[in-house]
Amino acid sequence: MSDAREGVVTPDQQVETPGRSANGLMVTLGLWVVQVLLAAAMVGAGLAKLSGAAEMVTLFDAVGAGQWLRVVTGALEVGGGALLLVPALAGMAALALAGVLSGAVLTELLVLPDGNALKPLPLLLLALIVLYGRRHTVIRLLVRGRTRRVLQTREGPWD
Repeated sequence: MSDAREGVVTPDQQVETPGRSANGLMVTLGLWVVQVLLAAAMVGAGLAKLSGAAEMVTLFDAVGAGQWLRVVTGALEVGGGALLLVPALAGMAALALAGVLSGAVLTELLVLPDGNALKPLPLLLLALIVLYGRRHTVIRLLVRGRTRRVLQTREGPWD
């Protein structure tokens, strides 16, 4: 009987686990750096909106949707920025922030007469990087939510 059987690991062998290689560790570290930078930028921008900074009030007056949008946007930015630092929710936070930042880019391009889409665009790109890097947790959360809804109904998913 030989120990060369497939799938058998002897105590003196090293087993490399997925995602724990040197490359995987560097990717994870890089993703955390992006998340922290994006979180700081979003919380700062959101607090400026929530505090009623003169520049933000003027900007949202120019948009023409009212100051309620400034407050909602600020709350979404602060909340999303904070949730970027929660590992299980970072992907969902990036998804929400990508939506907010897409709206900001479109507003700069289509609504504001002297808009500059280059201001929110880098933040949108960072949010998309985080979303891509955390896509597995986003999919897991979305599928889990759908499974719960299906199980709570009387019919099965095939009805």
